[in-house]
Amino acid sequence: MTQTSSATLLNQLQSMTTVVADTGDLTAIEQFRPIDATTNPSLITAAASLPSNLPLIEDALRDARAEGHVADVLIDRAIDLLTVRLGLEILKLIKGRVSTEVDARLSYDTAETIDKARELISMYKNAGIDQSRILIKIAATWEGIQAARALEQEGIHCNLTLIFGLHQAVACADAGITLISPFVGRILDWYKKSEGKDSYPIELDPGVLSVREIYAYYKQYHHKTEVMGASFRSMAQVTALAGCDLLTISPALLTKLSTHTGELPRQLSVENAQHSKIAQLVMTKERFDDMHSDNLMAFELLQSGIDGFVKAREQLTTQLRQIGIADIYP
Repeated sequence: MTQTSSATLLNQLQSMTTVVADTGDLTAIEQFRPIDATTNPSLITAAASLPSNLPLIEDALRDARAEGHVADVLIDRAIDLLTVRLGLEILKLIKGRVSTEVDARLSYDTAETIDKARELISMYKNAGIDQSRILIKIAATWEGIQAARALEQEGIHCNLTLIFGLHQAVACADAGITLISPFVGRILDWYKKSEGKDSYPIELDPGVLSVREIYAYYKQYHHKTEVMGASFRSMAQVTALAGCDLLTISPALLTKLSTHTGELPRQLSVENAQHSKIAQLVMTKERFDDMHSDNLMAFELLQSGIDGFVKAREQLTTQLRQIGIADIYP
């Protein structure tokens, strides 16, 4: 169904898709008032650079010291405290959920990922937040997916991120994951570089097509896991996925969507997806590994995404050391 052209694209999109703010910038979240919000190590590091968030950093360092931590352990604890406190500030501004990411260095360690997720949930609970308002964000390695399977069985809801292939999405659905985040823009970037192209028509955009395939598969086989398109490069990518369960969008693109009008047709629907003819996959670890190694794009982007999040955490570590240098290393 096409919405009236007098409404903004953002308002029309919100009528068919849950719009999520992809930022740790509290001012932007307050401006757009999304239902949910997502963060990742890069966004947390960017948010920590804002002067307005300096008190949160100083509080995190002070409390980590008060717990008796020193040196690198103090920094790791302070980052967890800061991440949760930014999450708490975000939750004051939204009605729904915030995604909080597990340390990307644990992406291939199922047990450690579970432990860290439980720790983060405990920190939120100690602040009076029900765990239903938290999505624990985990990279969609096989090990990460198995950690999320166990956490979901405990009632801890998860957002599996860095999704680049159908094999990852199917494994997440089989594990009963609450939400997945396929990365539209990064897929497009990879294909542009790989094939030497400057652009693709939106109907041939590899990132858009990936999300459409995952959405169709989920609805065709009645999976409960929700699809949240992420990592957008343009308004066209966003509007090409109108009707997706959720879309997490940067403040810059939210601003554009809120200032443009015109008819926005629904692109994805459960009814249409259930008529899809995608073959059902039985996902084992062996099949996952085979499909992952055969998909060079997914293979490269999953690892580079993890590496990027680790690098962002290292940058935040440096920043915290500079702020609290006199007290961190006795």
